[in-house]
Amino acid sequence: MINILLAEDHNIVRNGIRSLLDKEPDLHVSGEGINGHEILQLLDEGSPADVILADMNMPGMAGVELIQNVKEQHPHVKVVVLSMLDHEKYVTQAFNAGALGYLLKNVSADEMIFALKHVHIGGKYLCSELSFRLLEKLIYAPEAPDQPDIDFSKREIEVLTLIAEGHTNTEIADKLFTSKRTVEGHRQSLIDKTQSRNTATLIKYAIINGIIS
Repeated sequence: MINILLAEDHNIVRNGIRSLLDKEPDLHVSGEGINGHEILQLLDEGSPADVILADMNMPGMAGVELIQNVKEQHPHVKVVVLSMLDHEKYVTQAFNAGALGYLLKNVSADEMIFALKHVHIGGKYLCSELSFRLLEKLIYAPEAPDQPDIDFSKREIEVLTLIAEGHTNTEIADKLFTSKRTVEGHRQSLIDKTQSRNTATLIKYAIINGIIS
């Protein structure tokens, strides 16, 4: 039996989800709340929970904060997000916080049930709509340009990295135990080699071509 806590502030939505899950013989909704605070209180009071099905937008304590607290205080409990938020930044936030699944609210009952069971046995799950959307981005994304065959010295890479971090020539000279004039020479050499107009375009060039991260 998989015990599930529902975190959803809309009564109609929460009741509908519970009705769907109650039809499954191996799923049991052991508690519900309108925000993260109520779910954490249920956990602290000993409500049985294997998986939390949580919305992202809730009053008081929303999804990301709930996920983080569950991960810290109740690491044995897994969290699956069920949300209307379909932008990849919210998906990234949820998984970075510790969620193991992300579903959109237009998923079928079968997919939601599969996701809960899959996460319960140790898997991760991203709903099919979001998966296909990300796949299309990968398929149709323009290919990255080939990095030009430019030979940079180890010291030039060190100088370039420090430039990108915002250090002045004097600061770079102090860090590398060299003279300011030497650093200026490296900077100009880098600009010339990459055919950059200025330091800003030099940094942009280096990031685009993976020379620095």
